[in-house]
Amino acid sequence: MKKVQSLIALLAIVLLFVGCTSPSASNGQQETNNTSGNEAAPKVRTIKHELGTAEIKETPQRVVVLEFSFVDALASLGVKPVGIADDGKIDRIIKPLADQVTGYTSVGTRKQPSLETISSLQPDLIIADWKRHKAIYKDLQEIAPTLVLKSLEASYEENVASFQTIADAMNKQEEGKQRLAKHEQIIADLKTKIPASDAKQSVMSAAVRKEGFNAHTSSSYGGALLEKVGLTNAIQDPNEAYAELTLEQLLNINPDVLFIMKTDGEQTIIDEWSTNPLWQQLNAVQKKQVIEVDRNLWTRWRGLVAGEIMVEEAIHHLYSSKPAAQ
Repeated sequence: MKKVQSLIALLAIVLLFVGCTSPSASNGQQETNNTSGNEAAPKVRTIKHELGTAEIKETPQRVVVLEFSFVDALASLGVKPVGIADDGKIDRIIKPLADQVTGYTSVGTRKQPSLETISSLQPDLIIADWKRHKAIYKDLQEIAPTLVLKSLEASYEENVASFQTIADAMNKQEEGKQRLAKHEQIIADLKTKIPASDAKQSVMSAAVRKEGFNAHTSSSYGGALLEKVGLTNAIQDPNEAYAELTLEQLLNINPDVLFIMKTDGEQTIIDEWSTNPLWQQLNAVQKKQVIEVDRNLWTRWRGLVAGEIMVEEAIHHLYSSKPAAQ
């Protein structure tokens, strides 16, 4: 009987020991595995964009961008892209940003970037334009995680939203907030240089070609930005960013200030219109406020840096005889 009682007591002690030690040992193993797994696996973040989401590991180091506003965004965040769709023309990179992105590889035109060249750069992030690159989105995804954001024909607010998404994707949320705050302050300071009385005069910016006159409305990037500093766009349209005009339609709108966006030396429709008596009836012509500006800056670039330079240039042309500093 005593032997049986001893065996029972011994068994109870063993069970008690196992019950106390097993969970602890098991938990310790799980924590080790989890810790090891977290250290080995890169952190993955989900970033929303116009065509879905992109799974981005850690902080991208090799970024390819397919529109100039995205170059502007990365440079504003202190990031140098490895590839840019620069239309095969390095001089299309505006001077204030040229040194910051030097050494990149051209991946062709913005309309038709080279998938082969993009792939050869082994990017870990591609940033594409919603308007231009929807058709090749799946092809780009096969190369690297791809963000599709609004730039071409996008409003000022949409371009700012794209900048914020890029800041998130690059793990530079705080830098993005600081840069946007700086941008807002620069625009506010520039606004103080415009007399309140001039808010009533109408302003139009238009990209001109040999065969056409494309006016930018209040909902275009540049049109909205000029309104932010107190100028009134001659064409108020909340839906359409651009309006193709004839000379008769332009005279009917009759802006007080006309910014003509063109390339130096380029023959445009203005050469034809300037010999027409209707041209001489324009308020902008009579007030000698037809101002030629760089089409590359005013139409191809839509970013914080480019926008600040554009507004500064407009104000210099209107209120100073000195050329805008770039």
